[in-house]
Amino acid sequence: MDHMHTGTSTAAQVDLAKYIRDIPDFPKPGILFRDITPLLADAGAFRATIELLAQHYRGQAVDYVAAAEARGFIFAAPLALELGAGFVPIRKRGKLPYQVHSLEYELEYGTDTVEVHQDGFGAGHRVLLIDDVLATGGTMKACQDLVQQAGATVAGCAFLIELAFLSGRGKLAPGDVFSLIRYDA
Repeated sequence: MDHMHTGTSTAAQVDLAKYIRDIPDFPKPGILFRDITPLLADAGAFRATIELLAQHYRGQAVDYVAAAEARGFIFAAPLALELGAGFVPIRKRGKLPYQVHSLEYELEYGTDTVEVHQDGFGAGHRVLLIDDVLATGGTMKACQDLVQQAGATVAGCAFLIELAFLSGRGKLAPGDVFSLIRYDA
């Protein structure tokens, strides 16, 4: 396990990985699930997570922080406030009440659709995308494509955890990909 921290603040001295609980054989045998709920339950670790993410993107032009439901929302809203940016939710088909940009993407078995309000962001806006875990990168790639479809620019893709052995980072290239905790196996 390789922990990546930046900066010299108190937040950089928090070992976030110790707040991640490993749950074997969830949701099915052979899968090691990385549970973030202990980190969320600890105010100091949660605050350090937001501070470290903000530290990486502070000074870069970020107009909006966007995330796909549901765990991405947990990090996107406080990060948006920390960066002085707006928060825009990206939802599954049929969950948003106004006119939407919609993008269908491939899953391992079948397809899914992500949507964002047409007035969420547009030409000239820089959008930071965030999620809790980078695995295969499929959902985040769809979010990148959706941002671009709306005419905006992806400022970066940020994650609490990166499961590097699943090679999701490659799917998001050449964009900026940043993660706080990296698991190589």
